[in-house]
Amino acid sequence: MNAVSREDRTLRVAALRAAYREELAEGTDAFFAPRARACPWCGSNRLTGRLHTADLLQHKPGAFELDRCDACGHVFQNPRLNERGLAFYYRDFYDGLGEEKLGGVFDGRAAAYRSRAESVRPHLGGAAEWLDVGTGHGHFCETARAVLPAVAFDGIDRTDGADLAERAGRVRRGHRGSLPELAARQPGSYDVVSMFHCLEHCTSPQRELEAAHAVLRPGGLLVIDVPDPESRFARLLGRWWLPWLQPQHLHLVPAGNLRRRLAECGFTVLAEEHAEAHDPVDLLAAVWSALNAVAPREDLPWLDAPPGAGRRALRTAVMIAGVPLLLAAAVLDRVVVRPFAGPLRLANAYRLVARRDADGGPPTPG
Repeated sequence: MNAVSREDRTLRVAALRAAYREELAEGTDAFFAPRARACPWCGSNRLTGRLHTADLLQHKPGAFELDRCDACGHVFQNPRLNERGLAFYYRDFYDGLGEEKLGGVFDGRAAAYRSRAESVRPHLGGAAEWLDVGTGHGHFCETARAVLPAVAFDGIDRTDGADLAERAGRVRRGHRGSLPELAARQPGSYDVVSMFHCLEHCTSPQRELEAAHAVLRPGGLLVIDVPDPESRFARLLGRWWLPWLQPQHLHLVPAGNLRRRLAECGFTVLAEEHAEAHDPVDLLAAVWSALNAVAPREDLPWLDAPPGAGRRALRTAVMIAGVPLLLAAAVLDRVVVRPFAGPLRLANAYRLVARRDADGGPPTPG
């Protein structure tokens, strides 16, 4: 970051600090719904505490808990963020202060995007209309268009990212809003719906699956990537496992649960992939998160005051000292772990490709 951009960011942070201070005046309890006493997936009351952690990425105040259902294995945030809490913790992550940083991350994921498109290619008959849910700024669609030139890509997102994606030419059309809203307005509009790492962010995964069924034409395809809570890395790395991603991830669904629910919603699962959906970043992200937790925080508007020269110097020293660990972790992720992620059940995600059955299924969401 050059001196001008650093100064600009400092001014932006200072301008936001008062608003964050006012919003946090009541504490963080106001951001949560009442604690659930039953599993939102199967209804069982056999719940066990799975994880207690903090916001390891943005370092916003708050403590977050995940429970696991002993009956079906579903893992979910409990107590869950309410609408106010979701707005607070998403703010300045994908947009605002975080937009530039996250944009660079998404720009560098072309290989992963091509892999996602290739997973659907064997099941496509030719020309198709594809809706990408949670499209962000449309980077997946831009890459996938080169793999599937006969496909027209649209995107939908709750933020203004969909509008930006359309203006940038990455999607044919960008819808702003939710999938259930679009499905109610335009049922049977698409041949393919993709939900890449967005189902875990939804307050009601069941409603999203019903909406996907409604917006698809009979015989259309649904492709879903989600974190795998049954990954061995989830146990080995504990709170440092990136896909926990608290407080954003509300539901982490075992593959067996999602397969069964898709069948109940009127889909036939055509393929299940684990190694292909794996993102080789577990060890690197764990080391980075640990270093970031040890190092004094950078200037952030939800902190009481900007860091002084001493704290900035200490953070720089910690990060420099951690460079060898980061390099070693990156090599292990890509050279050692990646080839065996599937067989050793280390894959941090899985992918399901399903076909909408011709008849039956849930009603159109309203």
